[in-house]
Amino acid sequence: MRVLIDTNIMLDYILERDPYTVYSNKIFELCISDKLECVVAAHSITNAYFILRKFMTSEERRTALLDICEIVSVAGVDESKIIGALSRNEFSDFEDCVQDECAAACGADFIITRNEKDFAESKVKAISAEDFLKIYGK
Repeated sequence: MRVLIDTNIMLDYILERDPYTVYSNKIFELCISDKLECVVAAHSITNAYFILRKFMTSEERRTALLDICEIVSVAGVDESKIIGALSRNEFSDFEDCVQDECAAACGADFIITRNEKDFAESKVKAISAEDFLKIYGK
């Protein structure tokens, strides 16, 4: 099974944000053990680097994100995904729409996020980490 991990789940994992870290840790553990194929969109890495500046030094951010890149695949954001996202007026959040375009392009079964409502119009079903783990049986 392949999932696209939204930026907020990746940040929960890196920053160990309670109460979400319990679920993000399990998702990443599944990926590390090759029981789940995890993908992040390329722009999630750049967004996370920016967001993490409030919590980490530049070196710490680079190390944390390099560690993530060893665990997951990174889906590229190209012209077709940007045009696809710009063409979809039903999405109120452009960044989430780009996430959905990346998820669809890489054949993800789910988008794992804490903002399911923002993906109401997505091509790929969005699900919380907690609900995904219930389905997955963990």
